[in-house]
Amino acid sequence: MATTRTWFVYIIECDDGSLYTGITVDLAARFEAHRAGRGARYMRLHPPRRLLAAEACGDRAAASRAEYRIKRLAPAAKRAWAAARPLPETGT
Repeated sequence: MATTRTWFVYIIECDDGSLYTGITVDLAARFEAHRAGRGARYMRLHPPRRLLAAEACGDRAAASRAEYRIKRLAPAAKRAWAAARPLPETGT
Protein backbone atom coordinates (compact mmCIF):
# COMPACT_ATOMS: atom_id res chain seq x y z
CA MET A 1 0.00 0.00 0.00
CA ALA A 2 1.45 3.37 -1.00
CA THR A 3 1.93 6.05 1.62
CA THR A 4 0.20 9.33 1.03
CA ARG A 5 2.45 12.32 1.54
CA THR A 6 1.22 15.85 1.96
CA TRP A 7 2.73 18.24 -0.54
CA PHE A 8 3.14 21.91 0.30
CA VAL A 9 3.56 25.02 -1.79
CA TYR A 10 5.63 27.60 0.09
CA ILE A 11 7.04 31.09 -0.12
CA ILE A 12 10.40 32.06 1.35
CA GLU A 13 11.42 35.65 1.93
CA CYS A 14 15.10 36.18 1.04
CA ASP A 15 17.63 38.46 2.74
CA ASP A 16 17.30 40.96 -0.11
CA GLY A 17 13.49 41.08 0.25
CA SER A 18 12.80 38.96 -2.83
CA LEU A 19 10.39 36.03 -2.66
CA TYR A 20 10.96 32.42 -3.70
CA THR A 21 8.14 29.95 -4.34
CA GLY A 22 8.55 26.18 -4.36
CA ILE A 23 7.00 22.84 -3.44
CA THR A 24 8.04 20.11 -1.01
CA VAL A 25 6.81 17.30 1.21
CA ASP A 26 8.98 18.43 4.17
CA LEU A 27 8.96 22.18 4.88
CA ALA A 28 11.58 22.14 7.63
CA ALA A 29 14.05 19.98 5.69
CA ARG A 30 13.58 21.99 2.49
CA PHE A 31 14.14 25.30 4.29
CA GLU A 32 17.31 23.92 5.90
CA ALA A 33 18.49 22.70 2.49
CA HIS A 34 17.98 26.20 1.09
CA ARG A 35 19.88 27.68 4.05
CA ALA A 36 22.75 25.27 3.40
CA GLY A 37 22.91 26.33 -0.26
CA ARG A 38 21.56 23.06 -1.64
CA GLY A 39 18.76 22.84 -4.14
CA ALA A 40 17.56 25.85 -6.07
CA ARG A 41 20.27 28.02 -7.61
CA TYR A 42 18.19 31.13 -6.86
CA MET A 43 18.48 30.43 -3.14
CA ARG A 44 22.29 30.23 -3.37
CA LEU A 45 22.33 33.77 -4.76
CA HIS A 46 19.53 35.07 -2.50
CA PRO A 47 19.96 33.51 0.97
CA PRO A 48 16.67 32.75 2.73
CA ARG A 49 15.58 34.90 5.66
CA ARG A 50 12.40 33.09 6.73
CA LEU A 51 9.62 30.80 5.62
CA LEU A 52 6.86 33.28 4.91
CA ALA A 53 3.91 30.98 4.16
CA ALA A 54 2.93 27.47 3.16
CA GLU A 55 -0.23 25.70 2.13
CA ALA A 56 -0.95 21.98 2.05
CA CYS A 57 -2.01 20.55 -1.31
CA GLY A 58 -3.67 17.25 -2.15
CA ASP A 59 -0.81 15.84 -4.21
CA ARG A 60 2.26 16.85 -6.18
CA ALA A 61 0.24 17.90 -9.23
CA ALA A 62 -1.93 20.22 -7.13
CA ALA A 63 1.18 21.67 -5.48
CA SER A 64 2.78 22.28 -8.87
CA ARG A 65 -0.35 24.03 -10.17
CA ALA A 66 -0.48 26.22 -7.06
CA GLU A 67 3.23 27.03 -7.44
CA TYR A 68 2.68 28.05 -11.06
CA ARG A 69 -0.24 30.34 -10.12
CA ILE A 70 1.68 31.97 -7.26
CA LYS A 71 4.82 32.53 -9.34
CA ARG A 72 2.72 34.54 -11.81
CA LEU A 73 1.59 36.97 -9.08
CA ALA A 74 3.18 40.35 -8.46
CA PRO A 75 5.29 40.56 -5.27
CA ALA A 76 2.57 42.49 -3.40
CA ALA A 77 -0.01 39.85 -4.32
CA LYS A 78 2.38 37.08 -3.19
CA ARG A 79 2.75 38.82 0.18
CA ALA A 80 -1.05 39.13 0.45
CA TRP A 81 -1.39 35.42 -0.36
CA ALA A 82 1.18 34.65 2.35
CA ALA A 83 -0.49 36.89 4.93
CA ALA A 84 -3.74 34.95 4.52
CA ARG A 85 -2.06 31.60 5.25
CA PRO A 86 -0.53 30.79 8.63
CA LEU A 87 2.31 28.30 8.56
CA PRO A 88 1.10 24.71 9.09
CA GLU A 89 2.41 22.55 11.92
CA THR A 90 5.41 20.60 10.63
CA GLY A 91 5.91 18.28 13.57
CA THR A 92 9.37 19.66 14.40
